[in-house]
Amino acid sequence: MSSDLPHATMTAAYAGWAPVYDALCGPFFAQGRRAAAQAARRAGRRILELGVGTGLSFADYGPENEVFGVDISEPMILKARRRLAAGSYPHIRDLRIMDAHALAYPDASFDCVVAQFVVTLVADPEQVLSECARVLRPGGEIILVNHFYSERGAIAAIERWSARYVGVIGLRPDFPLSRLVRWAERSGGIEFAGSEPVEPLRVFTVARFRRQVAGLAAAS
Repeated sequence: MSSDLPHATMTAAYAGWAPVYDALCGPFFAQGRRAAAQAARRAGRRILELGVGTGLSFADYGPENEVFGVDISEPMILKARRRLAAGSYPHIRDLRIMDAHALAYPDASFDCVVAQFVVTLVADPEQVLSECARVLRPGGEIILVNHFYSERGAIAAIERWSARYVGVIGLRPDFPLSRLVRWAERSGGIEFAGSEPVEPLRVFTVARFRRQVAGLAAAS
């Protein structure tokens, strides 16, 4: 399995992606993006989206939501702000340049934290998830959508091979969901609430983690 991607690598990669992201990546990720947003809408009203990018997900939320978006990439956030300026998305309340490893929000601020194609690409996934858990109210959910490593068989071998070459452009095909489940087991206050493949191609998976009402212990 390849190592976690350095912060500088991701910042540079997504600065490069920003001008063409909507055209090249928008259609490819559309089904996964919508599935994650639907799960987030079921989880609660006040939603934090990590890696909001250029704002492609804005239309996937509804008027019942209050959505706050953060992204580490300034070029991405600038495009998202231009999209928001049209006035079509009043449910998007705030957009900020922010590192998900250190979220500038108080504890228990959100009903749901959603990350679309983000958690496998950050420098320290466990730290990011711990920050998600911190800003989540008891009973709230972390919703992740990603391609996760197959771990066995021919597809896993291809994913391991390709990982050596695609990290520089911000991709991580060999990241296992089991790593995140282990984080939840160590957290003392987060439970893995299940996963479901995104139809029709089942390339992506929506995974859910729930903050237990009894309280959150520090993740190790």
